[in-house]
Amino acid sequence: MKILFLVYHGFADYSGITKKIHYQVKGLKENGHDVRLCYYDFSPDGHRCRYVDGQVIKDYGTGKWAAIRQRMDYDGVYDYCVREGIQFIYARCFMNANPFLVRFFKKIRKAGIHAVTEIPTYPYDQELRTFYWVQRMELKVDQLFRNGLYKYMDAMVTFSDAKEIFGQRTINISNGVDFDSIPIHEVKSQESGVGSDKSALHLIGVAEIHPWHAFDRVVAGIGEYYRRYRSECMECRDVYFHIVGGVHPHHMKQYFNPLIEKYHLYDKIIFHGTLFGKELDEVFNQCQFAIGSLGRHRSGITVIKTLKNREYATRGIPFIYSEQDSDFDHQPYIVKAPADETPIDIQQIIDFMADFKMAPEDIRKTVEPLQWKYQMKKVVDAVFSPQ
Repeated sequence: MKILFLVYHGFADYSGITKKIHYQVKGLKENGHDVRLCYYDFSPDGHRCRYVDGQVIKDYGTGKWAAIRQRMDYDGVYDYCVREGIQFIYARCFMNANPFLVRFFKKIRKAGIHAVTEIPTYPYDQELRTFYWVQRMELKVDQLFRNGLYKYMDAMVTFSDAKEIFGQRTINISNGVDFDSIPIHEVKSQESGVGSDKSALHLIGVAEIHPWHAFDRVVAGIGEYYRRYRSECMECRDVYFHIVGGVHPHHMKQYFNPLIEKYHLYDKIIFHGTLFGKELDEVFNQCQFAIGSLGRHRSGITVIKTLKNREYATRGIPFIYSEQDSDFDHQPYIVKAPADETPIDIQQIIDFMADFKMAPEDIRKTVEPLQWKYQMKKVVDAVFSPQ
């Protein structure tokens, strides 16, 4: 089958979203499909262009008018689909429903081409309310047109348990993993790393930091852990938190700096910035325990199957999170945090790790069914072989 994977933005090597999209394309190809990746980006000479697999299918030019045209003009994508005999479009929602997309997918339906749209996070309205006013205005437009847009889909793909989204039926899958791209976790001796005490506990959290990750709860938890032992004049283990990923200055000022100063954790919270490849692996291998999302309740989300949980499990490292995730809620390598604003109980993690014996390879085996080739097959089967 000829499939067009439609994305409304460009890519960045360090982006988890970029990696996920390429793994999804790979998963579809592993099921024997002819998959083309369509995206929007800038050409080397600064032109705004629509691409398919690196080839320009529409050049919008430069300047403000080009920026407007790329939001309105999908004729190049439509013409490509008809010319190339595309049978199925897998689109990734960018919270960008508008009358021009409605028109495009209405034409796609008339041409006999099937289509689904993936909603990466649902519901998402509350998340965008914390963004800048431009994004909030775009959300208002999305809210006006999304029901009209998604009625031209065969279904909505979701990582939630929702049975209907914006008036359309859903296909429920899990965020997937790509075993070829994620190495197994190898914990190294801490003697030459940050914190020379071998008994030190090193935690790692990887994300492009947003409030719903709530890594501030870990910082507060470490602070409370030290304060408790200091007040009782007792010795305790050194605990370090390695934060990998971009942190907006506003989030640093609002969520991290006050807690670091309050608890005097200047040498215990390490911000590595964005890392990938061997540099990321090196930091992972310094650490024994990982931090998933701890604040999805801040966005009004209770159930979600996050990509990060699956990546941690694929590496083979135990981790903590606070949402409901049926793929992991009962696994023996999981610590569940309450979905509230309380500091994370560091002593609970220490006690958990004291008795934890599961090998990284055994953790990895539990997520074999979550590989992208199996998750993407569920989508195609639900559209073309519905039961």
